[in-house]
Amino acid sequence: MNKDTYEFENRETDLETYEWDDLWWEHTERRDLPRVTYIGDSISRGTRKVLNSLAGGKICFDGFATSKALDNPYLCHAISYFAAQQSRCDAVLFNNGLHGWHLDDQAYEVFYEKTICSIREIYTGKPIVAVLTTYLGNSEQNKRVMTRNEITRRIAEKYGLPILDFYAVSLSNANWLIADGVHFEKEGYYALAQAALDFVLPIVGA
Repeated sequence: MNKDTYEFENRETDLETYEWDDLWWEHTERRDLPRVTYIGDSISRGTRKVLNSLAGGKICFDGFATSKALDNPYLCHAISYFAAQQSRCDAVLFNNGLHGWHLDDQAYEVFYEKTICSIREIYTGKPIVAVLTTYLGNSEQNKRVMTRNEITRRIAEKYGLPILDFYAVSLSNANWLIADGVHFEKEGYYALAQAALDFVLPIVGA
């Protein structure tokens, strides 16, 4: 789980040094089970893998993980393309706070709200959960994460979205951060996945 990219140097341009998308549909034959779509970054990708294991066949967690920043003009198109291929979706988890470092706080808030509005249109009538961004080991970068989480809370409250506090969970499990100060050992992802599973179970009624 330590093969993920994170932009440390190229923070002035709208594209990172390495751009990527990771699309995953879990057990496509199980159309009878509740399905949760997890849209996020490399943290979501690592967490989703554990989530499907913890769910024990009661929920399928599909995933669209990406390095795309919120202002990337193709982000919402890519999410729409992903959604069009899903057999069903009962809830959406959304987190995108560890990319787009070229965006200042004001721009981040504008594009975060635009993305939330797009996701609500793509997944009309489905519960959308705003997931707070995880803790970063670098104190200066973590200050920006905390500001972005404040923005997430404001937008979520504006649209009546439930908030999953991954920041608190990750901070409590910071000892499981790997050397990059961003990603986690399996124990850290397990803690995040358990918190997510406990959060979505009552939402999807599984």
